[in-house]
Amino acid sequence: MLDRWLTDLAGGNISVRSDNTIYITPRYAGTKWGWQLKARDIISGRLGDPVFEENTRISREAPIHLAIYRAFPTARAVIHAHPYHLMPFCASELSIPPVIEKADLFGDVPLARNADANSSELANNVVDALVPQQQFIGSNAAAVLLPKHGVVVAGKNLETALYALSKLDLNAWCVLAELGKGK
Repeated sequence: MLDRWLTDLAGGNISVRSDNTIYITPRYAGTKWGWQLKARDIISGRLGDPVFEENTRISREAPIHLAIYRAFPTARAVIHAHPYHLMPFCASELSIPPVIEKADLFGDVPLARNADANSSELANNVVDALVPQQQFIGSNAAAVLLPKHGVVVAGKNLETALYALSKLDLNAWCVLAELGKGK
């Protein structure tokens, strides 16, 4: 993701669900670790286990990941990232329509209501924004923008979530290119 400008050293995080076990990248995966993670760096635990969910090494956006897994049983992977071409939409607090063929697989990318980054309120806002797109999660992936913060993608598996992140970033670039032409 870092090499493809789909996130940056400022952060982001990745989680995968297998039954009720969640595997998630640690806090500061970008800033402290430069995304050079080993298997032993991944934190795992059971969904609903307070020891796991309150682990201080876990990503600060873990409440978003966990809320998605609780709300959408078909979600098996969640990526939070800061993609180069999606960030202008986050900064401007604008949703993104699909303008390229492959982006149609994921529908419009809405903007979640803003709240503190590590709050249950933001986690609930992300879930609320994903509800109208839940049919995309089980078949492909769905995404939501976080105001001034980044994007969250929930998918049926990690490969699909990463593919969605890539296509949505390309879609954002196309929207920006069209805006640059004065359309």
